[in-house]
Amino acid sequence: MRRLPLSALVTGACLAVGGGACLAVVVGAFAGAESIRAAPPAAARQAGGALVKSSASSRVVQRQPRPGSCHARGRGLFSLPDPRCTPGAIEPAVTQADMGATICRAGYTESVRPAEYITESEKRASMSAYGDSRPLHHYEYDHLVPLELGGARNDPRNLWPEPGTSPNPKDELEYRLRTRVCHGQIKLAAAQLAIARDWVSAYHRYVR
Repeated sequence: MRRLPLSALVTGACLAVGGGACLAVVVGAFAGAESIRAAPPAAARQAGGALVKSSASSRVVQRQPRPGSCHARGRGLFSLPDPRCTPGAIEPAVTQADMGATICRAGYTESVRPAEYITESEKRASMSAYGDSRPLHHYEYDHLVPLELGGARNDPRNLWPEPGTSPNPKDELEYRLRTRVCHGQIKLAAAQLAIARDWVSAYHRYVR
């Protein structure tokens, strides 16, 4: 005998008793379940190379790539994330036109940074995805495109377990790029792409 999906059985039961409200709840519940099961997109660049604008909530623990599926490049403080898992993503609210009210305003990063109770569990799962087994304090749960440059707040495509603690070489690069962006010396999108594609190369270009 062919087995029917659970959703079909429950829907049939609702229809049998004439429960329109019941059916609406069931449809909504299963749609939500499908949304939860869906993995985050692997790519975070649109046509033309621009980074994808994130819609991930900073109030919800985000699903991370599966354990062992990500592989960092390089070693130590100059490691690069796996571009398949962490290609970078940006906040749609931060644009070239409104930088004065966002990233170039004092206190911006503190106002958008996710709470630790959200990011700590994400960090553990991200470390598992990257195969990192050392204690949590050996890594910084780092925004590839930093908040200082309009990086996505809590998108798994923009966060990874960076080896080492802060301050580090990437922090210096982030400061230099933000300064240049806010002084009109480089476009915001160019700074975001430079750090997302290869922050180590950007470091050697803009810092040393």
